[in-house]
Amino acid sequence: MSQNHSQISDEEILNLLKEEASFDSGFSLLMAKYQERLYWHVRRMVVEHEDANDVIQNCLVKVFRNVRQFEQKSQLYTWLYRIATNEAITFLKKKKRRAAHALDAPESMVINQLEADPYFDGNRAQMLLQQALTKLPDRQRQVFLLRYFDEMPYQEMSEILETSVGALKASFHHAVKKIEHYLSNVQSVD
Repeated sequence: MSQNHSQISDEEILNLLKEEASFDSGFSLLMAKYQERLYWHVRRMVVEHEDANDVIQNCLVKVFRNVRQFEQKSQLYTWLYRIATNEAITFLKKKKRRAAHALDAPESMVINQLEADPYFDGNRAQMLLQQALTKLPDRQRQVFLLRYFDEMPYQEMSEILETSVGALKASFHHAVKKIEHYLSNVQSVD
């Protein structure tokens, strides 16, 4: 298997995962092909590096346990993104409940964590975008992240988030307008 992991087809990976003798190598190839993309998808949702690692760990455990039940009704990539997205949403809900007991607002906690994060090397524009994203409702933020950063087609998002393409387009449009409004207000203050 001297092939570059990105050139290995999903079908080849799934065939390896079907057999007990080749399951471990199939799972290793799956991780090599998709782990980094999943990490950055989750990282944009949960913001902190350590949180993203925790979520990815949970995601990979679920994939490991359930990959043999994958029915191939969608692309492997779409199935993995759905699991990663759901794990990130679950994580964020738990974090939000914990933060509700804290004195700090969740948005300011996210920004403080980002500013202290040695893995975040963002400039002012990136920081402002992250601040704007914390103001969005969860669904709008998810749709914006998938469309803007992952350049995911609406049809794939529809499969991952299990909602209509029309609803996704409306969520993205509202998210963009809210981000533009937030950024214009910040710039008028500066």
